[in-house]
Amino acid sequence: MTISSSLNAGVAGLASNATRLAAISDNISNSATYGYKRVETDFQSLVISSNGGSYSAGGVRSITQRLIDESGSLVSTSNPTDLAVRGRGMLPVASISQIDAGNGEPQMLLTTTGSFRTDAQGRLMTGTGLVLLGWPAGPDGTVPEFPRDTSDGLEPVRINVNQLTGEPTTEINLGVNLPATETEAGSTGDSRQLSVEYFDNLGKSENILVEFSPSVPATGSSNTWTVTMRDSAQAGTVIGEYTLQFDDARASGGTLQSVTTVSGGTYNNTTGSVIVNVAGGPMEIRIGQLGTSTGITQLSNSFAPLSISKDGSPVGNMVSVNVDPNGFVHASFDTGITKIIYQVPLVDLPNPNGMVSLDKQTFMPSPNSGSFFLWNAGDGPTGDVVAFAREESATDVAGELTDMIQTQRAYSSNAKVIQTVELSLAWPISLPVEIMFWVFARFLLTDCSVCSATMALLLVKILDIACSFSLWCFAPVCVPPPWETAMASF
Repeated sequence: MTISSSLNAGVAGLASNATRLAAISDNISNSATYGYKRVETDFQSLVISSNGGSYSAGGVRSITQRLIDESGSLVSTSNPTDLAVRGRGMLPVASISQIDAGNGEPQMLLTTTGSFRTDAQGRLMTGTGLVLLGWPAGPDGTVPEFPRDTSDGLEPVRINVNQLTGEPTTEINLGVNLPATETEAGSTGDSRQLSVEYFDNLGKSENILVEFSPSVPATGSSNTWTVTMRDSAQAGTVIGEYTLQFDDARASGGTLQSVTTVSGGTYNNTTGSVIVNVAGGPMEIRIGQLGTSTGITQLSNSFAPLSISKDGSPVGNMVSVNVDPNGFVHASFDTGITKIIYQVPLVDLPNPNGMVSLDKQTFMPSPNSGSFFLWNAGDGPTGDVVAFAREESATDVAGELTDMIQTQRAYSSNAKVIQTVELSLAWPISLPVEIMFWVFARFLLTDCSVCSATMALLLVKILDIACSFSLWCFAPVCVPPPWETAMASF
């Protein structure tokens, strides 16, 4: 039993160290693979209970585990859509073959880095066929709320490089100073005009003509102006008319005191704006809150459009794409406008090492990894997204070479154990044990290197011969004893 258990333990040692050598070989061969997670091999002893003074070797068993939560170093690249995760979390991707098949929702896979470039359909995809997934933004650049415990709502991030886009204007801010001298008695009463450009729903350029007309009193100062707004898209139709009264007190001189609506939308003091209807729909025009120096003021003797701003943009071509640390994909246009088109979340799990490892440095959630959750990058336990970067392999070549030397020595030592057991059994198992006549010859040929278990088997055979001898003594026919026949052959 002891010699057999030694042989079994040596065989188990060879198998376990062969497994560890295979893991080391895999780690070293992927030392230049971006996003590779190294495999670690652990050994566990197998103990067989024994009674008395004898001992039976149980051997060893190897267990491998891929350390998915270990990260490699980040290296910079020149591609704006080379992405890597700095910290906890993984990027959601899907196989292009599943997406093209169109059989329902593709299986969400996870990776920590990828070099994404647009394919023929504008989808961000790696050279290995992994498509980046994200939540699409609305026309206004805001991302609606999607469920966070499921991959429903994720779709391939599509970049239409040749896309033409424009945004209609919905808000205009008027920062204008009106001359206070024009509302005094004896002034000319000339009106002031201001043309403000805006973009309609089709991206065309239109204008709102704003006319400021002072109210000239017979004596003193009226501090009153009438503002008339006309839309060029409606052939100069008046879309709003308001009477502005300015304060002349010491502390608040020059600020709006009251706004009276003649036509158009009602003035809202909370926002300091009025709503007028242009050809494409309602538009908010901010003229300033009462008692504040923002918006329209009346000071001194000069007419000065100080701050005119608006939203919206003309039609332009997309020229570049970049991803910010929060995972928002920004598209930049040649008009100078930047627009959010997608948001890439980061996926986190309670036990990343419990995921199923697949090829192409991808992983799939499993019951051992726990339920996943889609976070905004930088929120919760997740890190951030780094553009122009790739994550290197987690393999430490120097450490793997050291482990390889130790594994080679352990493998050779187990092989030596098997060789020693084989030599111990070499002479006894090389002769026929079925023939009782050869027992004494085997005993004579056995050297001192034979183990005690084999010697015990030979002594048992000798006892069997002794019993046979006693039977020959009472045999009716005189037949030579078997040992004489055996010795005669020598």
